[in-house]
Amino acid sequence: MALHTEFPQSPYEVLEPSVRWFPAAEEMRDLAYEKLLPPLVAKVREEVAAWRATGYRGASETSKALLTWWFDTHHFIEQAGGTQSEFRYYFAQREAVESVIWLYDARGARDKFDLLRFDASGAVSSNMFDEEWPRFVVKMATGAGKTKVLSLLMAWSYFHKLYEPNSTLSRNFLLIAPNIIVLDRLRADFDGLRIFFNDPVLPDNGFAGRNWRDDFQLALHIQDDVRVVRPTGNLFLTNIHRVYLSEVPEPSLEDDDLRGYFLSPFGDKPTGKTTDSKTDLGELIREIEELAVFNDEAHHIHDPRLAWFKCIQDIHHRLLQKDLRLAIQVDVSATPRHNNGAIFVQTISDYPLVEAIAQNVVKHPVLPDAASRAKLTERKSPIISEKYADYLQLGVEEWRKSYAEHEKLGKKAVLFVMVDDTKNCDEVGAYLGKICPELQGAVLVIHTKASGEISESTSSKARGELELLRKQSNEIDTWKSPYKAIVSVLMLKEGWDVRNVSVIVGLRAYSAMSNILPEQTLGRGLRRMYFGSDQRETVSVVGTPAFMEFVESIQSEGVNFERVPMGGRGGKERQDSLVVEVEKDATTKNIDELDIALPRLSRRFNREFKDLSELDPSNLGNVRLPIKPFTPEETREIVFKMMLGAEIDHTIQLDTNGVVDFRSVIAFFARQLLKELRLVGGYEQLYPKLKAFIQGHLFERSVDLEDPVVLRNLSEPEVSKVVCDSFRAAINELTIRETGTSRIEGYIRLRETRPFRTQPRGFLIPKRSVFNRIVGEGAADGLELAFASFLDAADDVQSFGKNYMAVGFKIDYVKENGELSTYTPDFIVRTKDGAVWIVETKGREELDVPQKMRRLRQWCQDATEASKEERGPSYGLVYVDQKSFEQHKPTSFSSLVSAFRDYQENFA
Repeated sequence: MALHTEFPQSPYEVLEPSVRWFPAAEEMRDLAYEKLLPPLVAKVREEVAAWRATGYRGASETSKALLTWWFDTHHFIEQAGGTQSEFRYYFAQREAVESVIWLYDARGARDKFDLLRFDASGAVSSNMFDEEWPRFVVKMATGAGKTKVLSLLMAWSYFHKLYEPNSTLSRNFLLIAPNIIVLDRLRADFDGLRIFFNDPVLPDNGFAGRNWRDDFQLALHIQDDVRVVRPTGNLFLTNIHRVYLSEVPEPSLEDDDLRGYFLSPFGDKPTGKTTDSKTDLGELIREIEELAVFNDEAHHIHDPRLAWFKCIQDIHHRLLQKDLRLAIQVDVSATPRHNNGAIFVQTISDYPLVEAIAQNVVKHPVLPDAASRAKLTERKSPIISEKYADYLQLGVEEWRKSYAEHEKLGKKAVLFVMVDDTKNCDEVGAYLGKICPELQGAVLVIHTKASGEISESTSSKARGELELLRKQSNEIDTWKSPYKAIVSVLMLKEGWDVRNVSVIVGLRAYSAMSNILPEQTLGRGLRRMYFGSDQRETVSVVGTPAFMEFVESIQSEGVNFERVPMGGRGGKERQDSLVVEVEKDATTKNIDELDIALPRLSRRFNREFKDLSELDPSNLGNVRLPIKPFTPEETREIVFKMMLGAEIDHTIQLDTNGVVDFRSVIAFFARQLLKELRLVGGYEQLYPKLKAFIQGHLFERSVDLEDPVVLRNLSEPEVSKVVCDSFRAAINELTIRETGTSRIEGYIRLRETRPFRTQPRGFLIPKRSVFNRIVGEGAADGLELAFASFLDAADDVQSFGKNYMAVGFKIDYVKENGELSTYTPDFIVRTKDGAVWIVETKGREELDVPQKMRRLRQWCQDATEASKEERGPSYGLVYVDQKSFEQHKPTSFSSLVSAFRDYQENFA
């Protein structure tokens, strides 16, 4: 059941059906693949892959435009420092969204009979579907980004209903959470509609000829805080309690069982319209005339007899009475299973935990090896802390190592202990404080158990204490929280989104009747601590034999556990990452002497956006193109492709009169140019230049932009290429300016580098560097480590450092194609004569190396000149290629400089 040998490690790469995981040996793929997956997944996955390859043929124009914007358009997010970073959705998120849209929009699936066509198992019948409306279940591993899937599908439903004639979708949404914890998480994303605007959910105005952002008018209503409700454009965010038409008792702090507060659908008690001014949300939703339902943590909807299902069914029946119907129901869950373990038959997309772990979307579970487990004994004692002392001690030791590692990086590692009974929570919490001074007063104990009556009355004081407990559990990741550990009875088995759990200790077993799955048990520790990084992270799992047996049962889902030595002062160092830091406390190093300061020079190359107004459309030097003739039928479909690639951006289908607004076409070209060239602003200057160019200088004669034949010509690939090449060259020539001089604006000092994590690779422990280790970089680590060893041994080298990204030393340069970019050299070296050298090591020649070296040489000259007033050092460059370095093996840095002369001389 191992992953396919060609399964990609990147979570952004398209996953072909032929390499997806399935629960059998690889040689059984041809015979068992379709039969062993959720019944609908195999066929849907294969057909969606084929549909994707066609450019979403058969989907509505709205769906095509949105899918292209989300998944085939580059998105750059502005960072705090003014830089831009690329935003991409995981392929798992893409496939989930595509699957829903393909079924609904391209294949017209509206009920269970439509879904039965995609059953690959031959074992599904219509009586297995309880609903009479379109319901699609998305299975995604914990931490894989289900909330983003929900936001994309809401936007799709909204715009489809708005733009597509006779659309049966909705612009009203009911987003249901199973409990107050999940509601808090969803609220953090949807409050202020921030997920729609912070993520690239909404296309730019003008994209595909629509004003998406202006047309997206949505009001958010949370729980009973309902503002003015319009006929359309409402998002109701609530837990399931608010949708009931009956009262449910409230929890109390005096209860032994607080699961009712954390897990059950409680919050402020709702009040009806007859008793005060608040709105009865359950009744209001039933009066809406168009509605789409989205369920988070949807494994709770596993029985048609449950109130959750009945509520949605009742809403549908109310709509039927008005000759309407529920538009769509989308459920997301990591574990959409019935109590008997059977998966929901409505499951159409599956991103299993084994794939999420392989792609570093979640943490890797790590278990103690056999030798470590053999050291653990269960003592005979009625006191839980004595009975399981070995297990608690091991958990604390693992947590200490984890805490020390992550503290250097600004993160607080959290210990999570599961016990068997609420009475033992306090005992274990107190015991942790006794054996670990760091945990004294830092253990949050939450009493929960599987059963217990909930009091119907509670004082305002007790309610405040409950709110405080909830707040504390949600804030434990942060440094403002004093807590570093949680003790509970499997508290918050879903929805509790603490990301910093690094060690789980299990002191309880679970039976098959407990309705708890191994993935739910591990789920609290699977979410990644660090984002924007593909570094591997781990969560250590230790516990009693019964607990470990239960956890290891997830191996039937393809998850393989790494088993490592644990425990003891000489315990193995955690290998989820290597921490690189400045050895400020090292007694064998003088950090002041080893530190190297690099001048932070003002940028030599800059973009001046105001220069876009100086573009001369009549003087771009382009070849003028002939106007191709097209029939009236051919002019009705206008296909636009990305200007810097072959992907279809969008298609415009003209109406029967052939009327189109050319402004949307010019807007497309303008926005694509700005996006591809990473220009922020300038649209107002670029748009009229493009209009004048297309109208008077693109073709062999001036054209009428209202002419459908001209519009059809604009969709031809050679036309897009001329527009792109002409304007890109002209924009780069106008906007990229070389100042001619550089001045010192400050200094980058190696000793000020913040600690950071990197993948566990080969490394050198240096004597002549401020860093604790020099870590090789990917495929080049052999050359880099060999070169670092040479520097560490060379007598004429005083100090050196690898130029990690965390150092922050990078140089702006102009690429061969004229675009502005940045370059990060490999090593920084100071010799005993005080000179500073910037070294580039290369295993193979790469594109733009001459441009990089020319710019690096210029930087060294500028830095030397700018440092003269302060009597600073001179700066030089050395280019070291692997072949020459291995053949000639220099014995000193001076001999290296003498022998490796490439790019040191003047460029031709």
